[in-house]
Amino acid sequence: MDAAPLLVKVCGLRTEAAIDTAVAAGADAVGFVVAAGSPRYVDAGTARRLVEHTAGRVTTVLVTKGLTPEDAAAAARAAGVDVLQVHGFDRSEVGRASALFPRVWRATSADAAELHSWGEELLLIDSPRPGSGERWDLGALQERRPAEAWLLAGGLDPSNVGQAVAEAAPSGVDVSSGVESAPGVKDHRLIERFVEEARAARATRARP
Repeated sequence: MDAAPLLVKVCGLRTEAAIDTAVAAGADAVGFVVAAGSPRYVDAGTARRLVEHTAGRVTTVLVTKGLTPEDAAAAARAAGVDVLQVHGFDRSEVGRASALFPRVWRATSADAAELHSWGEELLLIDSPRPGSGERWDLGALQERRPAEAWLLAGGLDPSNVGQAVAEAAPSGVDVSSGVESAPGVKDHRLIERFVEEARAARATRARP
């Protein structure tokens, strides 16, 4: 059975307290959204402050959308994050971003024509409407599973992440709206439960 550790990312964090909760719960990565229009948006100064608060305890990820590769890489450098996560990039743009920033994760929709690496470190597969929190049919991945490392996102929450890990067997999971009490407002208990359920599912899968 697959005993590889499951990467757990909690995204859209906006406060130091939420970061501390995610870290204490055992998350591997935390994400900060600088995509305009998102209820989880933080400005450049806040992103930098939150990264500094994280202080290397877990991987920090800057989530961007609607920026050029050059501007996205510059934002990631300014924030001091470990990883630049890009949405909506084509193959050429992924290459440009990767040339400018050492670690790039690419987010794409589950209904994309191609679900394989364009040279990014990690592929994040989201629902047809990324960031919406909508659930989608995990069966759609059975014939199209990426060969490379990938994260499952879209509609995950503490009640369904265990089943999702068991069915899709991703390299990791990413949650945002599924651990909120209102758009952009993280529920600390839900963060704890999500990490706990994800870890338990992978442990069960790893048993001989």
